[in-house]
Amino acid sequence: MIVKSDHSGLWPSLYEPFRAVGTRIADWLSPATEASGNESAYDISMELPGVSEEDIELTVDNGVITVSGEKRSHDEKKGDTWYFCERQYGAFRRTFRLPEDAQGDRASANMKDGVLHVMVPKTAPPPSTEAKKISISQG
Repeated sequence: MIVKSDHSGLWPSLYEPFRAVGTRIADWLSPATEASGNESAYDISMELPGVSEEDIELTVDNGVITVSGEKRSHDEKKGDTWYFCERQYGAFRRTFRLPEDAQGDRASANMKDGVLHVMVPKTAPPPSTEAKKISISQG
């Protein structure tokens, strides 16, 4: 679903190693996501525990679905001693290029138990273009 372009030419870009590191860091900080499909629809599932529906924006534009939002931090309690904190807070943004048979304008979403499900229906398969044999009856 996600399209990545490669650079062409004889000489690799001097900045390519830095881009690769930046991409890996962004992937590491992004919410865990799964994409699947069946005969009738695609399902994009994204783990967003602690993020409310009001803090998520879901858009579709020109065959690309974008999920963005923010996991807000809570105020620290005064007087508490913190030994460690492993929670991640901040903004996130993920984009997914839809296949040709996806109907992005008919996408729907729901949130259950901290998991966002984006359902994108598929178009009906085109009629068969194979030649059909016609039998000839006697008479």
